[in-house]
Amino acid sequence: MSTQGRPKGEYRSAQHGGNSMHRPYVRPMAGWWKRDPFFMRYMARELTAFAVGAFAVILCVGVLRLAQGEAAWNGWLAALRSPASIALHVVLLVAMAVHAKSWFEIMPKTMPMIHVGGRRLAAETITRAGWAATLIASLLLIALVWGWR
Repeated sequence: MSTQGRPKGEYRSAQHGGNSMHRPYVRPMAGWWKRDPFFMRYMARELTAFAVGAFAVILCVGVLRLAQGEAAWNGWLAALRSPASIALHVVLLVAMAVHAKSWFEIMPKTMPMIHVGGRRLAAETITRAGWAATLIASLLLIALVWGWR
């Protein structure tokens, strides 16, 4: 009981003369993100993080299979060549591209301001630099892998 003789969480409404018991208003939270297109896009972007996690798990399983020997490794490679796996990887690739896009769009907002020649560097420049670095790193990795064969 509270100090005023009422159960905690309840109060007497002053507009009703203090005689009626009312519960405080609790705003409904179910589906809050469905009410606004901005939040729908936000939640879709946040869900793409699961694609990143799923791909990380797939790669970790590959490392585990590699450690288990040639037969386990070849079995994992065969599973990756299945139509279901290829379809999953296409979905994961699209989701990861969306995730990367949102990451690079957020990057200028999360990092300290950069000044070049006394002027603040534009957000678009930072985003483009992120994409350029990703493209260069990807091309180098592809060249390294193809050169290894």
